[in-house]
Amino acid sequence: MFTKKYLIYCLSVSSSLVSGAVISQQTTEMETIEVTGRAQQFYLETQSKIGTKTDLDLLELPQSAQVLTEQLIIDQAARNITDLYRSIAGVSEFSYSGVTFRGFRDDGNVFYDGVRGDPYSGFGVPQLFNVARVEVLKGPASALYGGGEPGGMINYVTKKPSYNEMHQLKVTAGNFDTRGASLDMTGGLSENIAYRLGGFYEEQDSFRNNADAENTEIVGGLTFDLSDDTKITTTVDYIKQDLGGNRLRGVPVDDDGNFIVPSSYNANEKSDYQNMKALVLQAQLSHYFTDNLSVNSTLRYLDNERDQAYHESRSWVDVNGDGIANIDDKTIRREYRKQYRANEETSLTTDFVYEIESGVVKHQLLFGGDYHTVNTKYDYFLAKYQADGVANLNIFDLNYGETDPSKYNLKNQNRDGIDSDRYGIYLQDVIKLTENWLVIAGFRYDHFKEYNQETNYSYSDSDVTPRFAVTYQPTEDMSIYANYSESFNPVSSTDQEDVIGNASLQPETAKQIEIGLKNQWLDGKIMSTFAIYRINKQNVVMSNPNDTGTGDGIAALLNIGEVESNGFEATTVGDITDNWTITANYAYNDTQVIKGVTGDSITNTFGDGDRFANAPRHQAGLWTRYAISEIDSSIAFGANYVSEQLSLSGQKVQPFTVFDMSWTTSWDDILVSVNVNNLFDEEYAVSGFSERNGHFPGSPREVIAQLTYQF
Repeated sequence: MFTKKYLIYCLSVSSSLVSGAVISQQTTEMETIEVTGRAQQFYLETQSKIGTKTDLDLLELPQSAQVLTEQLIIDQAARNITDLYRSIAGVSEFSYSGVTFRGFRDDGNVFYDGVRGDPYSGFGVPQLFNVARVEVLKGPASALYGGGEPGGMINYVTKKPSYNEMHQLKVTAGNFDTRGASLDMTGGLSENIAYRLGGFYEEQDSFRNNADAENTEIVGGLTFDLSDDTKITTTVDYIKQDLGGNRLRGVPVDDDGNFIVPSSYNANEKSDYQNMKALVLQAQLSHYFTDNLSVNSTLRYLDNERDQAYHESRSWVDVNGDGIANIDDKTIRREYRKQYRANEETSLTTDFVYEIESGVVKHQLLFGGDYHTVNTKYDYFLAKYQADGVANLNIFDLNYGETDPSKYNLKNQNRDGIDSDRYGIYLQDVIKLTENWLVIAGFRYDHFKEYNQETNYSYSDSDVTPRFAVTYQPTEDMSIYANYSESFNPVSSTDQEDVIGNASLQPETAKQIEIGLKNQWLDGKIMSTFAIYRINKQNVVMSNPNDTGTGDGIAALLNIGEVESNGFEATTVGDITDNWTITANYAYNDTQVIKGVTGDSITNTFGDGDRFANAPRHQAGLWTRYAISEIDSSIAFGANYVSEQLSLSGQKVQPFTVFDMSWTTSWDDILVSVNVNNLFDEEYAVSGFSERNGHFPGSPREVIAQLTYQF
């Protein structure tokens, strides 16, 4: 797939820059190194387009949103997105890069520069080398961004070319044989052309058996200032991620959530892997027709390929011969899955913004549309149990290496890919009624179509999602808001076609009501947000209790579920003093099944009144840094608390608290930092999976040292 023509993106100049890049390490970049100074410039961001696609102060935005700045990424030595979850209220880790967002599992509501096209989709974990900041919008986002889960969305703002002359070299080392380096350079090639060129490389062993990771990324870009009114930015991003011993599942536990084997357990063999490579080409155009009328358009192309082979735990072996196979038998059957997946995606988003005044009333009109098409390929080979040569695994006395995948009886599952197309048009008006009152009203029409290449089955549907919100500012530093928003999430064609031609499953829909209070303190040095919300998700797809199996003419799935999420969140970001900065959050959430199904033959569903899986009631995160100006250094402290959860199988996931620390100091153009994550080496699980696969363990103590040199 990498032989496709990419000329439509007009990125050949950017590509030629990248061809001479030095392959270096994955870590985060900073444009300026400062240890002292006002922390307001470090962690507190007061403007974002995430909630309206237009320039709006977060204080005025009638919705909860957070911006994780580049300086916060640097200070936490965050190299992938999972390092940042503690800083996001209402978000907890589920698996891989998937999260629980206000009580709802979300694996795919991810955007880059406001458009679809995630190069890490499919069990990869997004790296942060090419990310300038992470924007998080809480609650339904369908009125602007289309279908998705109602908990929220994450937008990665990528680094762009800059006229600021910057050359930065960073070297990273740590335990688990972590080592790597990164190089990042920006500057002006002329008065109206800026560039960026960089790359990183990092390798690391895992605390899990038979697992390791190797990440490579090469980036380049050019910005052309064609006139005072017109700018074009082109970027290219090549990503290679090789994960040994992947895909990682959990570690078996008892019903109280205690690991029954060391947290290093892994059902995979040393030869297992997931290798991913992706090419992302992007072009952004911004143009002002007049002072009041502008357009922004982003074209994004993504080519992603993933090869993976892994051993999957399936069922216990009745070693004791009592006719009841369970964990006491100590030995588990495995199957071997060898898969190839590839996505070719194109996304185009265009937004027109028109600002008008009618007396004292000001309107900021947004009219936009987007189109996203995905063509996938999928090959799947399977070997099951000892009959196909796959040896069983004794989880208490690990017998790795007794099985040889080259001798397995692999059977082609005759799978194929899915083609999907979706487009939407949306209209929004941000109305400034007075200096104190602001109203946002808008809606979006979406149409989606999906075609299954394997079965030639296709279906399509459409939906309209509205949003209405109001903000009242009694003072310049305080706002009170309320909003009503809706979301929808299309159902995949593979779920639709159990009864051929039925296509009876409607998109899952949700409605949210949220009210909140935002405040700026100490002359704008600190900003706090408090939000209360209720999300009601309907048409939840659950197993049909009347289904008797494949080919019975009865649909296996029905829209019979309803789930309600109630909670509140509080965040505080900014300066306590000139040297002391903080970002802190707390979230309470109660997500329960209002309408569900139960039964011995029904799996992966919930009954009335059940708590939703991996939806903790309490979460708290803290990161605070104090700058010691006299010695050009700073010390930071962090904490992450997640209360009890339930796994997909109803097993307890025990609460945990993890502490982190860092020390940073500088000499001239050199910055040295040491971060210690999980300071007290706590053993814990971040979330729960199935009974046979156990819980996903958190990482033990990790020490990361980084040296950054500006030249």
